[in-house]
Amino acid sequence: MTKQEIEDEIRSLKSDYIRIQSDLEKLDSVGGNTANAEKQLEQIENQLAELNKQLDAFED
Repeated sequence: MTKQEIEDEIRSLKSDYIRIQSDLEKLDSVGGNTANAEKQLEQIENQLAELNKQLDAFED
C-alpha cells in the first residue's frame, strides 16, 4: 500500500466509524440491541491502529 492509499483508507474508516457511532447512539436511546454496532466499532478501531502503524513506518 502506498502512503496515499493508507491515508485514504483511514479517512474512509473514520467516516464509517462516525456513521456507526451515530447509529449506535440511536439504537441505545430506543433500547435496541447494540452488540453488532459495538463489534463493528471495535473492528474499525483495530483496523485504524494497524493502518496508523503502517503510516508511521512511512514517516520514519
